Amino acid sequence: MLQETISITSLSLILLFTLVLSGRSEGATTQSVTSPIAEVVPKVDTLFGDIRTDNYFWLRDRSNPKAIKYLEDENRYTETVMKHTEKLQEHLYKELLSRIKETDLSVPEKLDNYYYYSRTEKGKQYPIYCRKKGNLDAEEEVLLDENALAVGHKYFDIGVFRVSPNHRLVAYSVDTTGSERFTLYIKNLSTGELFKDEIPNTGYSVRWANDNRTIFYTVLDKTKRPYELYRHTLGTNPQEDILVYREKDEAFFLSISKTKSKEYLIMNLGSNTTSEVRYLKADSPTEDFRIIHPRQHEMKYYVAHHGNKFFILTNDNAKNFKLIEVSVTDPSRENWKEVIPHRDSVKIEGVEVFKNHLVLYERENGLKKIRIVDLRNNESHYVEFPEPIYTILPGRNRDFNTNLLRFNYASLVTPVSVFDYDMNKRTRELKKQYEVPGYDPSLYQSERIFARAPDGTMIPISLVYKKEVVKDGSNPLFLYGYGAYGSSVDPCFYSNRLSLLDRGFVCAIAHIRGGGEMGRYWYDEGKLLNKKNTFTDFIACAEHLIAEKYTSSDKLIIGSGSAGGLLVGAVTNMRPDLFKAVIADVPFVDVLNTMLDPSLPLTVAEYEEWGNPNDKEYYDYIKSYSPYDNVEPKDYPNMLIITGLNDTRVSYWEAAKLTAKLRALKTDKNLLLLKTNMGAGHGGVSGRYNYLRDVAFKYAFILDLFGIRR
Repeated sequence: MLQETISITSLSLILLFTLVLSGRSEGATTQSVTSPIAEVVPKVDTLFGDIRTDNYFWLRDRSNPKAIKYLEDENRYTETVMKHTEKLQEHLYKELLSRIKETDLSVPEKLDNYYYYSRTEKGKQYPIYCRKKGNLDAEEEVLLDENALAVGHKYFDIGVFRVSPNHRLVAYSVDTTGSERFTLYIKNLSTGELFKDEIPNTGYSVRWANDNRTIFYTVLDKTKRPYELYRHTLGTNPQEDILVYREKDEAFFLSISKTKSKEYLIMNLGSNTTSEVRYLKADSPTEDFRIIHPRQHEMKYYVAHHGNKFFILTNDNAKNFKLIEVSVTDPSRENWKEVIPHRDSVKIEGVEVFKNHLVLYERENGLKKIRIVDLRNNESHYVEFPEPIYTILPGRNRDFNTNLLRFNYASLVTPVSVFDYDMNKRTRELKKQYEVPGYDPSLYQSERIFARAPDGTMIPISLVYKKEVVKDGSNPLFLYGYGAYGSSVDPCFYSNRLSLLDRGFVCAIAHIRGGGEMGRYWYDEGKLLNKKNTFTDFIACAEHLIAEKYTSSDKLIIGSGSAGGLLVGAVTNMRPDLFKAVIADVPFVDVLNTMLDPSLPLTVAEYEEWGNPNDKEYYDYIKSYSPYDNVEPKDYPNMLIITGLNDTRVSYWEAAKLTAKLRALKTDKNLLLLKTNMGAGHGGVSGRYNYLRDVAFKYAFILDLFGIRR
């Protein structure tokens, strides 16, 4: 469902926001340290009569010892330059650690006769997955201990964790490199033994049929795109698994899901702009999937099941989406009936269907809303929230028959809180607010202001700071933005941020076009040939924050990651005078070269986001803003660039090439650091303690920039 997709995206952005933060100028401590110089090996390409020379193309070849040596040399340089901050890093690490409850428990989720939850233990990097039968006073059963599985691995990540319908088996997948290629395992929960059915090269998508012996899973192609769906029967040789479907269009990704009713398996086929859905009775896994509506360019739709009908969320002649219903016996488009119409000012981001209720996740004026429709009488109401600036994330809500809706609530000053909302009584129960030791929310202030873009569009900015902060231009400020894929960066709570706020920082989020904060129109105005709006919006936000004396240019730090790395790379080329320091985390900065290479992961699928540079109009436009292509001999801010050697989404060489070119051309003496995680991928290091050490490193970089030693 769309709701699930949006939730994953939001969580991914939350992770990026907490990872990204930076800065320091190069002073006497580092002047005696020689920075690495990458070898110049010109590679010349010509397209549309335009001759381009790439001096650092050779860094793409990770089998070349010189490429690895360059990354290692940069890491040593970074370590040397930052060595004097080691005590500060350790102090920050302990401070960050003191704000989390190391031994903690998630809110249990009731499924049939079991309560499922995860917990953490002090000193252990990873969660432990558990359950209790019958009631919460029952004996605990440990289903999977990530810590035990991670022994001997520098990196460890669980991709999927799917318990069988009869609760006797679990299918889980493991990645030990950060490459996001998972190996799928099946465990007998009664005996603790693993089946021999080990399946490599799987993606994030796995589902059980209702017979408890059939599993559907996706396989990745050479570009790491999930493109095949296989059916596996427990106890058989995986090499003999049945290929159910192969997606030939390189712009489309394949996933498998299951309706909340447990009656249907849903095959989702989708690109950035177009989707196609096929369905199969979960009781009949060997039958063929049936199509609901063949893919239609720039039409997306998502399917949920209820009784004898499907609810379908679609943008068919409805940019902000509308809801329709149709009989399961013939769900073809000519039978679709509108239930909730399209609205220009309100986007429907997701739908959940329960036995008696329909839940719509909407967005209006940049804020999320929850609308409840009682399917018995068609009455609807909205859930009320206590703060003017907040965010919500749906819980897992896998019980179809319940009247309780679980959601997570947070704001810039309110820690993540888990609520159960009674959709009949319209009351809520706080199940848990995640503890932040020593935190007093009354000391902090949040607000939303607006900056005027060059074309007159008003761009929202969310802010948080200590109430004692005075707007006199003297405050250091960290400004974050993303602005891609229609993904929204919502005002959430991060305990790590307190280490900046308590030292006088203001933290801000620029809700720029290209994101989805203000609906689908907002996204369309920041993609393809409108992409530069994303950058000028961000610059306008920075200028407004300076004009309103929240900060000044010599105290303004910006940062983001992935497609947000493109943002900060582009605006740094455009206005290097505006920023004191920049963090680019796993940055997508070699845009033109990457988009001209269809053999790379995501390239073909991304044509709908950036445009296809094999078309001259897009070639010229992309080249005009691509950060790597626009590095010039001029002064740049302090920069910290971070990447992962095993990143399959944004290849490590994008960050490495940008660093090499900046070193060769920039005319300032500001600090330029490249840090490569040699055993990780797009999400950075694994393990919660390792993650906090990375945050401490970035915070030390920031604080040292301002001469703050504690």
